[in-house]
Amino acid sequence: MKRILFLVNHDVVIYNFRLEIVERFIKDGHEVHISSPYGERIDDLVKLGAKFHEIKMERHGMNPKDELRILGKYKKLMKDVKPDICLGFTIKPNIYGAIAARGQHIPFVANITGLGTAVENPGISQKISILLYKYAFKKVQRVFFQNEENKKFFEDHGLAKGKGMIIPGSGVNLIRYPYREYPEDGVIKFAFISRIMKEKGIDQYLDTAEAFKGKNVEFHVCGFCEPEYDGRLQEEHKKGIVNYHGMIRDVAGFMGEMHCIIHPTYYPEGISNVLLEACATGRPIITTDRSGCREVVDDGKNGYMIPCQSSESLIRAVDKFLGLSWKEKKTMGEEARRKVEREFDRQIVVEKYVDEVKKA
Repeated sequence: MKRILFLVNHDVVIYNFRLEIVERFIKDGHEVHISSPYGERIDDLVKLGAKFHEIKMERHGMNPKDELRILGKYKKLMKDVKPDICLGFTIKPNIYGAIAARGQHIPFVANITGLGTAVENPGISQKISILLYKYAFKKVQRVFFQNEENKKFFEDHGLAKGKGMIIPGSGVNLIRYPYREYPEDGVIKFAFISRIMKEKGIDQYLDTAEAFKGKNVEFHVCGFCEPEYDGRLQEEHKKGIVNYHGMIRDVAGFMGEMHCIIHPTYYPEGISNVLLEACATGRPIITTDRSGCREVVDDGKNGYMIPCQSSESLIRAVDKFLGLSWKEKKTMGEEARRKVEREFDRQIVVEKYVDEVKKA
């Protein structure tokens, strides 16, 4: 039996995308500890048998005082818990968790879930982040990457040399996201399911919805809305251009009612979870030609791939999809399901973590 400490920046990060890892470790008799800001999903994890340690953090801020506070909290947590291994997810838990673990000679496994804009875009934030990663990852046991582009970025900057391994994103639970029968033709329903922010392509999606206003289609939007888009989204909803649902809990059930999921992101993704979930439910996808998305779409087979930040390209792709017969749309969805079964089953990811814990 080993004591395993998970470090995350949000309860949804671990519940939605790492639940099966937690379940497996508890089933195998390990003692599982989770450090995260509190959220409603934490209660569900505690019911499973995990122990919770609340550490609050700003996910996007770079205030030095706050960053040092997180590092200090992690150091104290590790002294109290005395884990045999730490598993980090997302930027701050990876960096400050790895530094704290290094100081106490605790094996650390990091998961790069995407570079994030601060790391991907050249500038002072990138330089600081690279320096922090270089120091933090010097002694890590393993760094999991979700796509080749992220792995190459780290290698090009001399980070975690010889420690990197590609895994299929967070994978998708093929039982929790079962194949759902394709809806009949009629009103064709598209959905944008994501955090509603500029880099996720919401502008391109709204432009496309406006272009098809009055046609036999519906455009749905789900997710947490950043303040800058709240006004526009409410206005578009009132005009009947989109149907805005806010946050939804039953994502799989909602996807089952849709004909196609659109993810026009240009955000630095790891592997897009919404694309994996859409494919698992048997829904065609339209997404962008960027790392984290292109790995999931086989253009013309399970959906369409378009250039980033191009409303015109998205409009053409939607028009092309509408021109397909019901059978052709359904076949695309079936191919989407087969692809995730072959390449993105979450159990592949679970076994990689089991292997790393055995090494600790």
